Amino acid sequence: MGLRDKGRFWKAFKFAFQGIMHACKTERNVQFHFAASVIVILFSIYLNISLFEWLFICLCIFGVITLELINSAIERIVDLASPSYHPLAKQAKDIAAGAVLVYSIMTVIIGSIIFLPKLARLFQSYIG
Repeated sequence: MGLRDKGRFWKAFKFAFQGIMHACKTERNVQFHFAASVIVILFSIYLNISLFEWLFICLCIFGVITLELINSAIERIVDLASPSYHPLAKQAKDIAAGAVLVYSIMTVIIGSIIFLPKLARLFQSYIG
């Protein structure tokens, strides 16, 4: 890899981080998912989840945020290509949002499988 290629490589990272930061500043759903991720990470640390459970939590967190970033990019592309209302533009946006929703539902299911038994044991230890 030549010096010029290394510069391009690091510029690609810079542009990617700029995109993430822009989405964090402007996209309400990205902000929500980042906040929810912090809460989940804190719960995971407090409940001392296993390494195997951490793998699922990481897949859930990064998957939802990745899909939300893709959804935001699709919305912008559609808005650029179709500034006025068009049913296909609406469908593209709705389908992209639906992908985030489906993955988010899966993360709630996985989170419930991991956290509910631990929370039940924690509450039982306080009660009994």
